[in-house]
Amino acid sequence: MADDAIDPRSGFCAATRTFHSTRSAGTLPPESLPMTAAAYAFSLLSSRLPDRPALVDSATGIAVSYPSFLAAVRSLAGGLWSSLGLRPGDVALVVAPSRLDVPVLDFALMSIGAVVSPANPVSTPEEYEHQVKLSNPVVAFAAPEVAAKLPGHVRYIVIGSDEYRRLASDGRHAPPPAVAVKQSDTAAVLYSSGTTGRVKAVAITHRNLIALIAMHADNREKVAREAAEAGEQPPPPAVTLIPIPLFHVFGFMMVLRSVSMGETSVLMERFDFVAALRAIERYRVTLLPAAPPVLVAMVKSEEARRRDLSSLLVIGIGGAPLGREVAEQFAAVFPDVEIVQGYGLTESSGAVAATVGPEESKAYGSVGKLASHLQAKIVDPSTGEELGPGQRGELWVRGPVVMKGYVGDDEATAATVDSEGWLKTGDLCYFNEDGFLYIVDRLKELIKYKGYQVPPAELEHILQSHPEIADAAVIPYPDEEAGQLPMAFIVRQPGSNITEEQVMDYVAKHVAPYKKVRRVAFVTAIPKSPAGKILRRELVQQALSMGASKL
Repeated sequence: MADDAIDPRSGFCAATRTFHSTRSAGTLPPESLPMTAAAYAFSLLSSRLPDRPALVDSATGIAVSYPSFLAAVRSLAGGLWSSLGLRPGDVALVVAPSRLDVPVLDFALMSIGAVVSPANPVSTPEEYEHQVKLSNPVVAFAAPEVAAKLPGHVRYIVIGSDEYRRLASDGRHAPPPAVAVKQSDTAAVLYSSGTTGRVKAVAITHRNLIALIAMHADNREKVAREAAEAGEQPPPPAVTLIPIPLFHVFGFMMVLRSVSMGETSVLMERFDFVAALRAIERYRVTLLPAAPPVLVAMVKSEEARRRDLSSLLVIGIGGAPLGREVAEQFAAVFPDVEIVQGYGLTESSGAVAATVGPEESKAYGSVGKLASHLQAKIVDPSTGEELGPGQRGELWVRGPVVMKGYVGDDEATAATVDSEGWLKTGDLCYFNEDGFLYIVDRLKELIKYKGYQVPPAELEHILQSHPEIADAAVIPYPDEEAGQLPMAFIVRQPGSNITEEQVMDYVAKHVAPYKKVRRVAFVTAIPKSPAGKILRRELVQQALSMGASKL
């Protein structure tokens, strides 16, 4: 292989020490062309709109057709522009469970160049206060049960209220003008757990989302091409059950993908395993995006065997790495369901790598191959040396899906994306000789609870604020169902008898439910490095050796 050549198997170029995507890539629109992500998604729909629903509410069965969806987006966009006075660059906080109104609102905001900022509806007032400081929204759209928790100075409109409905009816008579929105403008601000404890606001551009949609279109083309070569029919348009919240990059991305491909999204307000099985059966769901614990539950569940899940063709795993053992157990029980593994970060608009097609999905333990239009490096964290196939280091990625930056935090942006556009993922990875990416461990210390990211430092700050706690550290405790549980090691103040339950209750008052501490151990001291950094690995070993019985 010539020094400057790219190895067609691994995608590695020895001269530049860079991995290149081996996927065939479709053409992206010229970057200079003004375009919103919403306009690009709609441009991929055929002029004869799909005759299947765009959206279905899994609980009620209410469906929204494509003509109705596009009309609703257009009317609401008109009202947001003419009645509310929203303009390109204005940020709108969207705080609601996954209801039918939310995708309509998200697309309407993006279509006029306003910035969608989806937040978790079960966050606490102090969490909203922090998010609002970061993204500085001019308005919030909130579910009725959430509005009271928002900071008092933020103007809000309750989704579904008369005021909200008036926006859509006003917009029917006053469509929004054609606005020239640059692809480099911010389309969405998504909240991501920073390793330093507090949440960061990630600015995602229209270009990022356009590239993301194009990647999915490339993948669909590859699957259709391979089916044709094998003399088979291409898979039908997907009916996707979306149990993942729409404020999470994975859920946000799945709806965007589904609409741009003219497919159907079945929305669930909150994940409930039995309700998800019922929805798969009732709506003949073909694609289920999920975190690894869902696979574990399906393997063990009697209910899953009782239900007719024969429509299910693909499970898309994201949010946390899937172990080979779980994948093999699942394949034994559900041999006709393909496991697609993917990997992405909020900072990469949710995309870096994925397995595409039945052959690749057999590479258990891998998160697939580098997505089209992307490059990657594996960098030794201690020496900065750029490594080749089979060598472990921090994964860096570059390409059109990499975020614009963290809003209002130039220092964190500079530490995460270098001057050449390389995003440092903080994950320890390697590529094999065939270009498959494997996640070994997190260099960052986030705890992955059911696919959610829980930053230990945030919980430590809360624990350390308790008058009876002298010191505290939070670690991931392995759990088959949840992936990892936040576990706290507590040093009591002299004379204190604070209990496990009191510790858990104290944290629960300050954070969203998924961040709660779920195990507690009391110790005399927290092990730390000379520089005062918590030695979490030692605590993880201690937790495992203590065993469940003694905790």
